[in-house]
Amino acid sequence: MRLLLPMGLIATALATAPVRFDGDKVLRVKLQDEKQANVIKDLAKTSQLDFWYPDATHQVTADMTVDFRISAKESQLVQSALDQNQMHYEILIHDVQEEVEKQFDVKEDNPGRHSYAKYNNWNKIVAWTEKMVRKHPKMVSRIKIGATGEDNPLYVLKATKTYGKNKIMTKLLDRMNFYVLPVFNVDGYIWSWTQNRMWRKTRSRNQNSKCIGTDLNRNFNISWNSLPNTSDPCQEIYRGPAPESEKETKAVRDFMQSHLKSIKAYITFHSYSQMLLFPYGYTSELPPNHKDLAKVAKIATDVLSTPYETHYTYGPIASTIYPTSGSSLDWAYNLGIKHSFAFELRDKGRFGFLLPESQIKPTCKETMLAVKFIAKYILKHTS
Repeated sequence: MRLLLPMGLIATALATAPVRFDGDKVLRVKLQDEKQANVIKDLAKTSQLDFWYPDATHQVTADMTVDFRISAKESQLVQSALDQNQMHYEILIHDVQEEVEKQFDVKEDNPGRHSYAKYNNWNKIVAWTEKMVRKHPKMVSRIKIGATGEDNPLYVLKATKTYGKNKIMTKLLDRMNFYVLPVFNVDGYIWSWTQNRMWRKTRSRNQNSKCIGTDLNRNFNISWNSLPNTSDPCQEIYRGPAPESEKETKAVRDFMQSHLKSIKAYITFHSYSQMLLFPYGYTSELPPNHKDLAKVAKIATDVLSTPYETHYTYGPIASTIYPTSGSSLDWAYNLGIKHSFAFELRDKGRFGFLLPESQIKPTCKETMLAVKFIAKYILKHTS
């Protein structure tokens, strides 16, 4: 960040050391009843529990498995409280910092270049989009749909026309266009590389609060204000000061609305839990085409499981994972895109948000099988 002063002097913000997670643990607690659920809620009031699953205190209920990160300083206190209340728990990750470093377990063939087998920083992703357009100008184009709060570009890749090598993709691309937004929360993504690997929100400033960022998947204009505990800027699930308050949300909204006549499906990718979700998240009511969505999800998850026997569950957001408001999935469905799905990718909690690079390729391979099935289904059953 740079500040231009009237005298022409430039002051640069001092670089801060990245956050470390030495000794932090991730615990999994299997709640048996409401009393145990209340123990977790009470602990969250006195200790800094970073909820991984579900993603907020108010979603904790009886008969639920809860994953959360706890600092090294508070882990003994929290574990003692669980023991005193005779609550069953296991330590999924004994040292979060170790797992952060072990994430990068694939050797780089060409350091500095984009790799499909590794996690890539934002600069590598941008360079990759440029390369794709340069190498395949008839097939791929890049569209800037807007900018982020910190003025980073939001790029969508449009893939169209004959693919050539893969028969299924050739058939799909001959008949439909694919619009791909590689990274939605660019500012937060950059921050997760440079300062805090566990960062999730945007980097926008919040009025009258020292806490930074908004959860973009709570910021869409669909039942935005319907669920509790999303109004605190210091929470990971902060919905923002208003529906579509974030520049990123507005950019996606404008792009999708301007292409609405031709969009037949919307698919978004998250982690973790191994689930294929569809609307609704803000209500337990089922969408009108629920049976069709369930049918597609069932076959897609069956197809996904064929290479490595990776088991996914599927269903409406609210009953399959937990209720949520302001999600892009519900918003897209409400916009008229009746085949809208969200993948919660690998794994089921052993690594959680710190999935090793060695699982990237198998995750992509199995997920693409499901995406291809959904695309073929759309071609066959929609006009």
